[in-house]
Amino acid sequence: MSATASDSIMETGTFVNCFLLVISLVIIPVNGGYDKERDALLKGTFPQDFIWSSATAAYQIEGAWNVSDKGPSVWDTLAHQGRVYNQDTGDVACDSYHKYPEDVALMKQMGLKYYRFSISWPRIFPTGEQQDGVNQDGVDYYNRLIDELIVNDIQPMVTLFHWDLPQVLQDRYGGFLNNHTNTTVIHDLFGDYARFLYQNYGDRVKYWITFNEPWITAWLGYGIGNFAPQHNEPAEGQYKAAHNIILSHAKAYHIYDDEFRAAQGGQVGITLNCDWGTPKTPADADAALRYVQFFLGWFAHPIYKNGDYPEVMKTTMARKAQEEGRTTSRLPEFTPEQKLSISGTGDFFGLNHYTTVEVTDACCTPIENPNYDTDKDVGTGHAPDWPRAASSWLYVVPWGIRNLLGFIKEEYGDPEIYVTENGRSDHDQDPAIMMDMERICYYMMYTNEVMKASNMDNVKVKAYTAWSLLDNFEWLSGYSERFGLHYVDFNDPTRTRYPKASSVFFKQLVRNNGYPEGSEFTKYVENMWYFCHNTTEAEVNGYTGGASQISSLFSLFLAIPMMIAYSLIA
Repeated sequence: MSATASDSIMETGTFVNCFLLVISLVIIPVNGGYDKERDALLKGTFPQDFIWSSATAAYQIEGAWNVSDKGPSVWDTLAHQGRVYNQDTGDVACDSYHKYPEDVALMKQMGLKYYRFSISWPRIFPTGEQQDGVNQDGVDYYNRLIDELIVNDIQPMVTLFHWDLPQVLQDRYGGFLNNHTNTTVIHDLFGDYARFLYQNYGDRVKYWITFNEPWITAWLGYGIGNFAPQHNEPAEGQYKAAHNIILSHAKAYHIYDDEFRAAQGGQVGITLNCDWGTPKTPADADAALRYVQFFLGWFAHPIYKNGDYPEVMKTTMARKAQEEGRTTSRLPEFTPEQKLSISGTGDFFGLNHYTTVEVTDACCTPIENPNYDTDKDVGTGHAPDWPRAASSWLYVVPWGIRNLLGFIKEEYGDPEIYVTENGRSDHDQDPAIMMDMERICYYMMYTNEVMKASNMDNVKVKAYTAWSLLDNFEWLSGYSERFGLHYVDFNDPTRTRYPKASSVFFKQLVRNNGYPEGSEFTKYVENMWYFCHNTTEAEVNGYTGGASQISSLFSLFLAIPMMIAYSLIA
């Protein structure tokens, strides 16, 4: 860049910062949630080797659902039954199966050096079992994607399982319920799948994630059954599935450790999701901890501690067994050998976090129809001054991620933590969908809280991953909710991608590696800070994205100058 161009950009940036300062001064805060000390902007940068990434998942973006002998997944089945909003399906989705070079180009434009994506099990093994045949076209597709990433200096971070279980495995064995006389069948089949991926891609892939959010698969898939594979057994189904997922994870970890680590030099972890639970009153502190242990500890305690479930989970479930007149707990037990095999099977701790809940104690009234939600003996809600995104469950509470990261540090032996998903949704029809100021605010505030955890609390946070690179198929919400840094036109057969304002912001965040003192970028952030922490009245009173003309107006006033100032920087 020439000196003249640089000077021009800096002048533009100065103008924008002055403009933003004026705008921020006339915004009247109606939100009492801002804490001056807790929520203050931290200026500084992440460590030099910090990983910036964006993420997607196979079923949500690939499309090509039945191309080249790919087998059906449980999500193909659910969507084709008309169970998704607006009858949407993932049959085409973003068509990334064909358009992956464009996706990689978007990553390169943003300056990303890592990309987290998942591999579709039924695209590799159509029935889920290697003995039934391998889909070579599917194998070749992921080779092309990985090679395209490497050529563009982007490192792949690969998830083995992101919910799209082969339908045949669900039909034959009950999926992760493992309903079979051979009690290890699902563990062995997942191990075969993992080994095949290590063999074929491990020379280039150095970061492996066995499962994405097993809490979702267990509770929503096998407990209440509103997610695929639609198994409704809320008293025990989730505990059976989680048990087998943990054992399958350990199997895949040891296969890599024993057969591939020495030659390939990679790492294997798991991605767990958790909403931070904050006590509504001091009297609810134990309940909030119990909430987090039933949520995160359910999987993290066996893997990152002693190979077994959290003590509070075991004692709570044992008490409930007595209350229900059962001779054994609904929570399965690991054998001593299994505990040894499970413990320590994470080279890093993958964390997906979006939101926070207020927790109240609800112990210990016997329940007529016990289920995972009632087993925790807690109630959950949200503070009235927490703004909500398009997703009904997603409230914007930035400080929650710092608390959660600190909890993981203390509870699980100070592991290296990779934030593998974090992001905010908009409604499909939001008039400010391209000038997505609320998403910029979300990333600004949440990444600053991650930096506080890293630089102030000495948490070993090694990576931050934005969800998502693209608008995509958002599970039961179909295409009605958008998380992307890039807009995808789902009415266009070519699925054209367009950068949103948030992609420009995120590019500068990556370039600056945080919020360095004195930079034009940080000045912009500083002047935006008050606006981002003090929402409009429409947001606090049930704003859901498209309803607020006030929010849209401010988005236009604030995002357009930012685009002018920073999109010029190559």
